[in-house]
Amino acid sequence: MTVNRLGLVVHGGRPEAVAAAGLVRAWCGKHAVRCTDIDVWHDGGRRDAREEVEAGGDPDLVVTLGGDGTFLRGARLAAENGSLVLGVDLGRVGFLTEVSAAAVRSALDAVREDRFEVDSRMLLALRASRRLEVPAGMESLIGYGRGPLLPPPQVRQDCEVDKDWGIPLDVTALNDVVLEKLVRDRQVSVGVYVSGRLLASYSADALLVATPTGSTAYSFAAGGPVVSPRAEALVFTPVAPHMTFDRSVVTAPDEPVGLRLLDRSGPAAVSIDGQLRGVLDPGDWIGVYAAPRRLRAVRLGPMDFYGRLRERMKLTDAPAAIADGSPAPLWSVTTPPPGDLAHLSLLTVPASPAPAESDRT
Repeated sequence: MTVNRLGLVVHGGRPEAVAAAGLVRAWCGKHAVRCTDIDVWHDGGRRDAREEVEAGGDPDLVVTLGGDGTFLRGARLAAENGSLVLGVDLGRVGFLTEVSAAAVRSALDAVREDRFEVDSRMLLALRASRRLEVPAGMESLIGYGRGPLLPPPQVRQDCEVDKDWGIPLDVTALNDVVLEKLVRDRQVSVGVYVSGRLLASYSADALLVATPTGSTAYSFAAGGPVVSPRAEALVFTPVAPHMTFDRSVVTAPDEPVGLRLLDRSGPAAVSIDGQLRGVLDPGDWIGVYAAPRRLRAVRLGPMDFYGRLRERMKLTDAPAAIADGSPAPLWSVTTPPPGDLAHLSLLTVPASPAPAESDRT
């Protein structure tokens, strides 16, 4: 791949991220690649994704230096521009990031030399009964603490505004879209529709729709299922619902999920990938569906999602299962699968390679 323009998204609060940014800039200087810091709030405000990528020179590749939150910031920009995104892991969980800081230069070499795969991830798109707005004074009330809020999403100009289908908003989510209560003593009451049919009316702290990628984020914390990032599905999960049915519902990618605030509901905040983007009142609704565009993430080798799940979530074995003192054996496959299993994906995780000489210096 020819990389002419690189956009850099850095977690400025982590010294190791700042140091890794120096390595990226040095690599760009060596290979005559334009490198621009983007989404760094230099002017004291936030811009929408299109303005940010234009300020970053429409990068071919977005590199994020931080944890999953920093990756989400970079993914928002990369999805807007159709760029590749490479996540460098400097966080605490790291389900989304791809390489360590020690391997950042060899990873950039691999991208430049086409030694990588594209990991295509589902994104969520959004329509609403009206434009999202954040009430005056809400930002200071929240006390955000991590920089100013993003502006409310703009209306997409390439889509038709329809009375029944609502206003198309120029925003995508990699993890989730969340409708949540604004005050502690007032839950949201929401009618939930799947493929246009009423599933149930919920009274809950929040209701969220997640991608498979986002199934290990808020949805997981709310008791939702873990879904392979290779799957194609939407995951609807209620948070602390006051009803017997409190389970997640997994829908097909062409089955949209609608959330309508009922007349006696309290107001609700709309968060997209953890960022407050607007407030809805009773009678308002949003429709969440699989976006036509995809996130294109750099993958340098097979992703051991389930090994990472075991490690990062600190999964432990049931005491009864290991009472005899023998741990579960590894499923080691050394021969090609037989013909009737040739369509299956079995991961063989190679030993971690030693850092390249350029990464040691």
